[in-house]
Amino acid sequence: MNKIIEITQLNKVYYGPEDREREGLGVLSDINMRVDDNEFVSLLGPSGCGKSTLLKLIAGLDNDYEGSISLRGKNPKNTRIPVCYMLQKDCLIPWRTMISNILLPIEIRKGNIKTAKENLKSLIAEFGLAGFENYRPSQLSGGMRQRAALLRTYLMDGEIMLLDEPFGALDEITRMQMQDWLISVWEKHRKTVLFVTHDIDEAIYLSDRVIAMSNIPGTIVGEICIDFKRPRTRDMLLCTQFNEYKRSLMGLLTND
Repeated sequence: MNKIIEITQLNKVYYGPEDREREGLGVLSDINMRVDDNEFVSLLGPSGCGKSTLLKLIAGLDNDYEGSISLRGKNPKNTRIPVCYMLQKDCLIPWRTMISNILLPIEIRKGNIKTAKENLKSLIAEFGLAGFENYRPSQLSGGMRQRAALLRTYLMDGEIMLLDEPFGALDEITRMQMQDWLISVWEKHRKTVLFVTHDIDEAIYLSDRVIAMSNIPGTIVGEICIDFKRPRTRDMLLCTQFNEYKRSLMGLLTND
Protein backbone atom coordinates (compact mmCIF):
# COMPACT_ATOMS: atom_id res chain seq x y z
CA MET A 1 0.00 0.00 0.00
CA ASN A 2 1.06 3.61 -0.57
CA LYS A 3 2.33 5.43 2.50
CA ILE A 4 0.44 8.70 2.95
CA ILE A 5 1.87 9.67 6.35
CA GLU A 6 5.34 8.52 7.38
CA ILE A 7 6.99 9.65 10.62
CA THR A 8 10.55 8.75 11.59
CA GLN A 9 12.37 9.30 14.90
CA LEU A 10 10.14 12.23 15.83
CA ASN A 11 10.85 14.06 19.08
CA LYS A 12 9.04 17.10 20.47
CA VAL A 13 10.03 19.20 23.49
CA TYR A 14 8.04 22.13 24.86
CA TYR A 15 10.04 25.00 26.34
CA GLY A 16 8.77 27.73 28.61
CA PRO A 17 9.75 31.39 28.11
CA GLU A 18 13.04 30.90 29.98
CA ASP A 19 13.62 27.21 29.33
CA ARG A 20 15.70 27.22 26.14
CA GLU A 21 18.88 26.68 28.09
CA ARG A 22 17.22 24.00 30.20
CA GLU A 23 15.85 20.55 29.56
CA GLY A 24 12.26 21.55 28.74
CA LEU A 25 9.28 19.17 28.78
CA GLY A 26 9.56 16.15 26.51
CA VAL A 27 6.15 15.51 24.93
CA LEU A 28 6.90 13.04 22.12
CA SER A 29 9.81 10.61 22.05
CA ASP A 30 11.11 8.59 19.08
CA ILE A 31 7.81 8.33 17.21
CA ASN A 32 7.96 5.99 14.21
CA MET A 33 4.72 5.26 12.35
CA ARG A 34 2.94 5.27 9.02
CA VAL A 35 -0.60 5.59 7.69
CA ASP A 36 -1.42 4.09 4.30
CA ASP A 37 -3.70 5.29 1.53
CA ASN A 38 -7.42 5.13 2.48
CA GLU A 39 -6.58 3.59 5.86
CA PHE A 40 -8.43 4.41 9.08
CA VAL A 41 -5.88 4.47 11.91
CA SER A 42 -6.53 5.41 15.52
CA LEU A 43 -3.98 6.85 17.92
CA LEU A 44 -4.89 5.49 21.35
CA GLY A 45 -3.40 6.67 24.60
CA PRO A 46 -4.03 8.39 27.93
CA SER A 47 -4.90 12.08 28.13
CA GLY A 48 -1.82 14.28 27.89
CA CYS A 49 0.37 11.72 26.12
CA GLY A 50 0.99 13.92 23.07
CA LYS A 51 -1.65 12.62 20.64
CA SER A 52 -3.01 16.08 19.86
CA THR A 53 0.50 17.50 19.61
CA LEU A 54 1.33 14.85 17.02
CA LEU A 55 -1.67 15.88 14.92
CA LYS A 56 -0.59 19.53 15.08
CA LEU A 57 2.86 18.59 13.82
CA ILE A 58 1.40 16.54 10.96
CA ALA A 59 -0.90 19.44 10.07
CA GLY A 60 2.10 21.77 9.87
CA LEU A 61 0.91 24.01 12.71
CA ASP A 62 4.17 23.54 14.61
CA ASN A 63 7.54 23.02 12.92
CA ASP A 64 9.69 22.97 16.05
CA TYR A 65 10.58 19.28 16.33
CA GLU A 66 13.35 16.79 15.63
CA GLY A 67 12.97 13.89 13.21
CA SER A 68 10.98 13.74 9.99
CA ILE A 69 7.35 13.89 8.87
CA SER A 70 6.48 13.00 5.29
CA LEU A 71 3.05 13.46 3.69
CA ARG A 72 2.98 11.70 0.34
CA GLY A 73 6.74 12.06 0.24
CA LYS A 74 6.73 15.80 0.99
CA ASN A 75 8.04 17.57 4.07
CA PRO A 76 5.41 19.88 5.66
CA LYS A 77 8.25 22.03 7.01
CA ASN A 78 9.18 23.00 3.47
CA THR A 79 5.90 22.69 1.57
CA ARG A 80 2.34 23.61 2.49
CA ILE A 81 0.44 20.34 2.33
CA PRO A 82 -3.34 20.71 2.77
CA VAL A 83 -4.95 18.45 5.36
CA CYS A 84 -8.48 18.27 6.77
CA TYR A 85 -8.15 18.92 10.50
CA MET A 86 -10.90 18.83 13.15
CA LEU A 87 -10.55 19.53 16.86
CA GLN A 88 -12.65 18.01 19.66
CA LYS A 89 -14.90 21.09 19.77
CA ASP A 90 -17.02 21.74 16.71
CA CYS A 91 -15.72 25.36 16.47
CA LEU A 92 -18.77 26.46 14.50
CA ILE A 93 -19.08 30.25 14.23
CA PRO A 94 -22.14 31.10 16.38
CA TRP A 95 -23.50 33.96 14.26
CA ARG A 96 -23.34 31.98 11.01
CA THR A 97 -26.01 29.56 9.87
CA MET A 98 -25.14 25.89 9.66
CA ILE A 99 -24.78 26.00 5.87
CA SER A 100 -22.56 29.08 5.94
CA ASN A 101 -20.36 27.37 8.53
CA ILE A 102 -20.07 24.30 6.31
CA LEU A 103 -19.24 26.42 3.26
CA LEU A 104 -16.40 28.24 5.01
CA PRO A 105 -13.62 26.21 3.28
CA ILE A 106 -15.16 27.06 -0.11
CA GLU A 107 -15.35 30.71 0.89
CA ILE A 108 -11.72 30.78 2.06
CA ARG A 109 -10.45 29.42 -1.24
CA LYS A 110 -12.74 31.86 -3.08
CA GLY A 111 -14.85 29.18 -4.72
CA ASN A 112 -18.32 29.64 -6.15
CA ILE A 113 -20.60 29.60 -3.09
CA LYS A 114 -23.83 29.34 -5.10
CA THR A 115 -22.59 26.35 -7.08
CA ALA A 116 -21.10 24.70 -3.98
CA LYS A 117 -24.38 25.09 -2.10
CA GLU A 118 -26.25 23.39 -4.93
CA ASN A 119 -23.70 20.58 -5.15
CA LEU A 120 -23.82 20.06 -1.39
CA LYS A 121 -27.48 19.07 -1.26
CA SER A 122 -26.80 15.34 -1.46
CA LEU A 123 -24.01 15.53 1.13
CA ILE A 124 -26.17 17.62 3.47
CA ALA A 125 -28.75 14.84 3.33
CA GLU A 126 -26.11 12.12 3.70
CA PHE A 127 -24.73 13.84 6.80
CA GLY A 128 -28.24 13.98 8.31
CA LEU A 129 -28.51 17.77 8.18
CA ALA A 130 -31.23 18.36 5.55
CA GLY A 131 -33.81 20.89 6.70
CA PHE A 132 -31.46 22.55 9.18
CA GLU A 133 -29.36 24.57 6.74
CA ASN A 134 -30.47 27.96 8.09
CA TYR A 135 -30.31 27.10 11.80
CA ARG A 136 -27.67 28.68 14.03
CA PRO A 137 -25.30 26.36 15.95
CA SER A 138 -27.10 27.14 19.23
CA GLN A 139 -30.28 25.67 17.73
CA LEU A 140 -28.65 22.35 16.84
CA SER A 141 -28.01 19.26 18.96
CA GLY A 142 -24.46 18.27 19.88
CA GLY A 143 -24.48 15.46 17.34
CA MET A 144 -25.72 17.73 14.56
CA ARG A 145 -23.04 20.30 15.32
CA GLN A 146 -20.38 17.58 15.15
CA ARG A 147 -21.76 16.33 11.83
CA ALA A 148 -21.74 19.87 10.46
CA ALA A 149 -18.15 20.31 11.64
CA LEU A 150 -17.15 17.01 10.07
CA LEU A 151 -18.74 17.96 6.76
CA ARG A 152 -16.90 21.27 6.87
CA THR A 153 -13.69 19.32 7.58
CA TYR A 154 -14.44 16.97 4.68
CA LEU A 155 -14.73 19.98 2.34
CA MET A 156 -11.28 21.30 3.27
CA ASP A 157 -8.44 20.84 0.81
CA GLY A 158 -6.54 17.61 1.32
CA GLU A 159 -7.00 13.85 1.24
CA ILE A 160 -5.80 13.35 4.84
CA MET A 161 -8.33 13.77 7.67
CA LEU A 162 -6.93 14.44 11.15
CA LEU A 163 -9.70 14.00 13.72
CA ASP A 164 -8.80 14.94 17.29
CA GLU A 165 -11.30 13.23 19.63
CA PRO A 166 -14.29 14.57 17.66
CA PHE A 167 -16.78 12.63 19.82
CA GLY A 168 -15.12 13.13 23.20
CA ALA A 169 -17.61 15.73 24.45
CA LEU A 170 -20.75 13.79 23.47
CA ASP A 171 -22.93 11.60 25.67
CA GLU A 172 -22.55 7.84 25.24
CA ILE A 173 -25.65 7.28 23.09
CA THR A 174 -24.90 10.20 20.75
CA ARG A 175 -21.28 9.08 20.60
CA MET A 176 -22.28 5.60 19.41
CA GLN A 177 -24.59 7.12 16.80
CA MET A 178 -21.77 9.36 15.57
CA GLN A 179 -19.36 6.43 15.38
CA ASP A 180 -21.82 4.46 13.24
CA TRP A 181 -22.46 7.48 11.06
CA LEU A 182 -18.73 8.22 10.61
CA ILE A 183 -18.06 4.62 9.57
CA SER A 184 -20.83 4.69 6.96
CA VAL A 185 -19.60 8.01 5.52
CA TRP A 186 -15.93 6.95 5.55
CA GLU A 187 -16.64 3.60 3.89
CA LYS A 188 -18.34 5.47 1.05
CA HIS A 189 -15.79 8.29 0.55
CA ARG A 190 -12.57 6.65 1.82
CA LYS A 191 -10.26 9.49 2.77
CA THR A 192 -7.16 8.60 4.78
CA VAL A 193 -8.01 9.12 8.47
CA LEU A 194 -5.84 9.51 11.57
CA PHE A 195 -8.23 9.50 14.53
CA VAL A 196 -7.19 10.44 18.08
CA THR A 197 -9.01 8.85 21.01
CA HIS A 198 -8.45 7.53 24.53
CA ASP A 199 -11.43 5.17 24.26
CA ILE A 200 -10.34 1.57 23.56
CA ASP A 201 -13.75 0.36 22.30
CA GLU A 202 -14.02 3.33 19.94
CA ALA A 203 -10.54 2.72 18.53
CA ILE A 204 -11.22 -0.98 17.85
CA TYR A 205 -14.68 -0.40 16.41
CA LEU A 206 -13.64 2.30 13.94
CA SER A 207 -10.15 1.35 12.85
CA ASP A 208 -8.19 -0.78 10.44
CA ARG A 209 -5.25 -0.40 12.79
CA VAL A 210 -4.77 0.96 16.33
CA ILE A 211 -1.48 2.53 17.43
CA ALA A 212 -1.01 2.60 21.22
CA MET A 213 0.97 5.37 22.94
CA SER A 214 2.54 5.59 26.38
CA ASN A 215 2.21 8.29 29.02
CA ILE A 216 4.20 11.49 28.48
CA PRO A 217 6.69 11.66 26.89
CA GLY A 218 4.50 9.84 24.41
CA THR A 219 6.08 7.03 22.45
CA ILE A 220 4.57 4.18 20.47
CA VAL A 221 4.37 1.02 22.55
CA GLY A 222 2.71 -1.17 19.94
CA GLU A 223 0.02 -1.49 17.31
CA ILE A 224 -2.73 -3.95 16.49
CA CYS A 225 -4.38 -4.65 13.13
CA ILE A 226 -8.16 -4.98 13.46
CA ASP A 227 -9.25 -7.83 11.26
CA PHE A 228 -13.01 -7.24 11.23
CA LYS A 229 -14.86 -7.07 7.94
CA ARG A 230 -16.58 -3.89 6.82
CA PRO A 231 -19.21 -2.62 7.14
CA ARG A 232 -18.81 -2.78 10.90
CA THR A 233 -21.75 -3.70 13.14
CA ARG A 234 -22.40 -3.31 16.86
CA ASP A 235 -22.57 -7.11 17.25
CA MET A 236 -18.79 -7.26 16.95
CA LEU A 237 -18.44 -5.52 20.33
CA LEU A 238 -19.84 -8.67 21.95
CA CYS A 239 -17.64 -11.21 20.20
CA THR A 240 -14.58 -13.00 21.56
CA GLN A 241 -12.21 -11.42 19.03
CA PHE A 242 -13.23 -7.90 20.08
CA ASN A 243 -12.41 -8.73 23.70
CA GLU A 244 -9.06 -10.20 22.62
CA TYR A 245 -8.18 -6.96 20.84
CA LYS A 246 -9.27 -5.02 23.92
CA ARG A 247 -7.17 -7.20 26.22
CA SER A 248 -4.12 -6.76 24.00
CA LEU A 249 -4.50 -2.98 23.89
CA MET A 250 -5.03 -2.78 27.64
CA GLY A 251 -1.81 -4.74 28.04
CA LEU A 252 0.09 -2.31 25.81
CA LEU A 253 -1.32 0.72 27.63
CA THR A 254 -0.64 -0.57 31.14
CA ASN A 255 2.78 -2.11 30.58
CA ASP A 256 4.57 0.82 28.85
